[in-house]
Amino acid sequence: MAQPIPLEIAPRDARKELLERLEKAPAEHAEALLDSYELIQQLHDAGVFETLRGVLSAGDKVVEAAVSATQTPEAMHALRNAIIFGKMMGSINPELMQCIATATGETLGSERKPVIEPPGLLSLLGQFRRKELRRSVALINWFLESLGNQLKLKGIPHTHSSQDRA
Repeated sequence: MAQPIPLEIAPRDARKELLERLEKAPAEHAEALLDSYELIQQLHDAGVFETLRGVLSAGDKVVEAAVSATQTPEAMHALRNAIIFGKMMGSINPELMQCIATATGETLGSERKPVIEPPGLLSLLGQFRRKELRRSVALINWFLESLGNQLKLKGIPHTHSSQDRA
């Protein structure tokens, strides 16, 4: 009958393996280490470490101040509005947003001086002959109609009526 061959594995010395890797590291990673030292120096020069030490030493005081600041109604509204704004931006077709950004740059961000005098009534009516203007006015009207419907559904009262202004 066959006899089993005894297999003896020497116990692993994890500490010794780590020390060997640590001894080889400077030569293997010299460029990365130099970059790391440079980054650490830049953080030191900018005062980042002092700021972090201050925040860590203040500990609970910083957390308490942050929590108390978020417990105001304004902070709650701002947080909810930020979440809603994120959802809103995510729901807009990026191609439409690109059109809006381009139009904004061409009109508000242009190098030209803005027109100071408003156009006359006939000139303004003449602009409605162009399809582009009518298309954008239709989009604005559609938006305002949708907004009005949403306000009606939510039961949000209007704040100023035409009678209030008279």
